[in-house]
Amino acid sequence: MILSFLRLGSNAQQQGPGQWVMGIIEGNDTIIHIQIGDVWVFPEREFSSKRQAQRYSKYVEKVKKVYPLAVEARVLLNKYEPVYYSLNNQRDKRKLMKNLEKELLDKHKEELKKWSISDGKILLKLINRETNRNAYSIIKDFRGEFSAVFWQGIARLFKNNLKDGYDPEEEDKILEEVVRKIEMGYY
Repeated sequence: MILSFLRLGSNAQQQGPGQWVMGIIEGNDTIIHIQIGDVWVFPEREFSSKRQAQRYSKYVEKVKKVYPLAVEARVLLNKYEPVYYSLNNQRDKRKLMKNLEKELLDKHKEELKKWSISDGKILLKLINRETNRNAYSIIKDFRGEFSAVFWQGIARLFKNNLKDGYDPEEEDKILEEVVRKIEMGYY
């Protein structure tokens, strides 16, 4: 058995052109070892009733509608957080947040008006998933503790909690499955 490096011109497994990979030559056969990304396998969903299948389909549609906004929240947080913390003046920080808030409302206001409370709950879960921070801590960091407490009170009126976490293994298992399928292009 001889180990050698093989240079491939192209590859369907996400390797770039000219990528060096490990190969093993055994007799006239060459076995190429390539690192590929994770492969997710989900069980086939079986529903006990037509109503349950419809509820699942509706849930998938809600997640598909809300997920792009959660991704946008992650991108904006990554973009503006360093800028926010580099500002020394509290007035400049407030001005930055007001401008960002205005920009987001102008862009999404009409869409958000049509959302249900359950859409908002899904969005909060997905923002937590995308940013690894709950909505309460994000509001507290950027708008202050008073604003965070105020919005937590509003959320509680609608049976929601800005401090809820994201648990892809237990409570949010179905949500995680749907998001993974969206990311893979299945939905």
